[in-house]
Parts: sequence; structure tokens; C-alpha cells
Amino acid sequence: MNRIIRISEAHMVQSARVDIDDAGAPQEETEPALDPMHLRIVEALLFAAAEPLEQQAFAKVLPAGTNVSALLAELQRQYEPRGVNLVRVAGKWQFRTANDLAFLLRKQAVEERKLSRAAIETLAIIAYHQPVTRAEIEDIRGVMVSKGTIDSLMEAGWVRIRGRRRTPGRPVTYGATEAFLTHFGLESISDLPGMDELKAAGFLDAVPPSSFTVPNPSDALAPDEDPYEGDEEPIDLLAEPTEERQDEG
Repeated sequence: MNRIIRISEAHMVQSARVDIDDAGAPQEETEPALDPMHLRIVEALLFAAAEPLEQQAFAKVLPAGTNVSALLAELQRQYEPRGVNLVRVAGKWQFRTANDLAFLLRKQAVEERKLSRAAIETLAIIAYHQPVTRAEIEDIRGVMVSKGTIDSLMEAGWVRIRGRRRTPGRPVTYGATEAFLTHFGLESISDLPGMDELKAAGFLDAVPPSSFTVPNPSDALAPDEDPYEGDEEPIDLLAEPTEERQDEG
């Protein structure tokens, strides 16, 4: 009998201790689950914004008492492994391309530059007289052509080295490129306007000199022209002009 009483008393003491411990221990507060609709609203606002958004901007459209900081932290966590990350810049929030993918989205701006008169004249000569060498361009223009003029046309993608003359020095010959045809809406180089079209457009006098002719350009190699291999530098037999006046810019 005494043994049964001792066991019962021990059980009561243990139960009381458990009750005291449970009552004294602080209960862990569980944070309320985030509303998926609120997450979608914040996400939509961030994607639609052209500039970074302050945290107050989200509070204005969400119900009062919404934990905006928790929503932003959750979105930041969700987008961390993605190609777009949610970042805080200058105290504001914005979606940005992940740092390891930024190289894919570099923007290359095309800078438009107006061609000089010398470049326009040189381009016209090359287009109509190709294949043509630098010496021939200078002979037609009547002035020396600076290397920079032809280089600028090649840099623009409108002129290319197409071959070499079978003459002493093996000078390179120049011609127009596919980009030139595309820019001016030509199917082939033979579609360049002829004398009648140039007269109608006002580029020629009504009665040009009797010796004036408009050449017929061709993409085919000339009889005295070899294809350009790019394996040797051309020998320039003409001295580089020293006066800017010689090429009019």
C-alpha cells in the first residue's frame, strides 16, 4: 500500500514539475504566413517601375499593417538564384540582372558620324570605279587622299580591300561592301544610278562635258587583279600627304 502511495506521489510531483516548466517557458511566436497575393503585387510593381522604388511605395497599395519588409525579403530570397535579382540601391528596391550574367546584356550604342566631303567623294569613286587603287582615286579626284579617309570608310563597313593589281608594288584595290548595298537599298553594285538618273536627281548638269561617262562597276575581278589574301602589306609608292588641305578633311 505504501509503495502505491509513493508511486502516486512521485507521479503527482513529476506532473506538477512539467506543468510549472510549461508555464514558465516562453512560447515561440510563429510569424504569420505571407499572403501570396501581396507578394505578386510587390513583384508586379517592381517589374513595372522604370526607377528603383522606395518601401513606402508598396505600403500605399497594400492593406494597412502589411509587413512590407518581410515581403521584400521573401522576394529577394526567391530571386537570388535566378537571372534577375532583387537588390537594394540607395535605400530603394529594384530588379537587376544577376552580376554573373551582366556581360550578356551589355548595350553597344551606335554612334552616327557625318562623312566629310572628302570621304563622300572617295566613297563615290570607289563605288563606281571599283576595282580602284588609291593612286587611281587620287587621279580622279585631283588631290591626294589621306589614309584616314579610306580607313574611316572601311571602319564604317562600306569599303573593303578586294584584291591587288598586277603592277609594280602590287597596290591593293578597293570596292564597296554588302553593307554599302544594304544601306543604299541596292541589290547589286550594277544597280547604282546611271547618268540619266543622276541628271534627274540633280547631281549632274543638264549637259555634262562630252568626255564625261559613268563607269559600270562590277564585283568580278578585273583581268589585271588578283584576289586579296591578306598575307602581305601593300607597298605604297606614294608619300603620305603632310597637309590637311590636300584631302579637304
